[in-house]
Amino acid sequence: MTLYRQRASKTGKTSDALADILRIHDLQDQHDVHTRRTTVLRALPMLLREDISGFFKTCRVEDSDEPDVGDAPVAILTVVSDDTKKPIHFNPIKISIVLESEVMVTNLPRLADAFLVMFGLIYALHLSYPKELANTFEFVQKILLGLEDGKLKPRLQALKNDLLIHV
Repeated sequence: MTLYRQRASKTGKTSDALADILRIHDLQDQHDVHTRRTTVLRALPMLLREDISGFFKTCRVEDSDEPDVGDAPVAILTVVSDDTKKPIHFNPIKISIVLESEVMVTNLPRLADAFLVMFGLIYALHLSYPKELANTFEFVQKILLGLEDGKLKPRLQALKNDLLIHV
């Protein structure tokens, strides 16, 4: 979180997006491991300057029977009862995983659970990572999960080094 706050204090689109997520995080009544995980996973692609517009989808509970997932090859759909415009939701009704424009897994309670199930499906089914989020998925695979050690892209190596400094 310290690294995110540091990057949010700078100027630019990425910093503004990170600041919005951290502001909503700070307004939460409960700051447990689940809210931190949600914040970290939701902000990771922004920190890596990747396009998340087609990946994180949100819909209201009234629209959850026929959600508009577009033509997203991979997405996480968050069903909420409140404002769908917020960049992050800590208490969703449910979270679903979308693969090949079809809702595959539903009723997951938290973003971290959905992210890991989705990552496992992509890994097990030998699907390609979304091009827009290649760095995010590679970071999760190689750094967070410790799968497939190997050379990291410079951007990922820099993030890993920054994280080691702030631990």
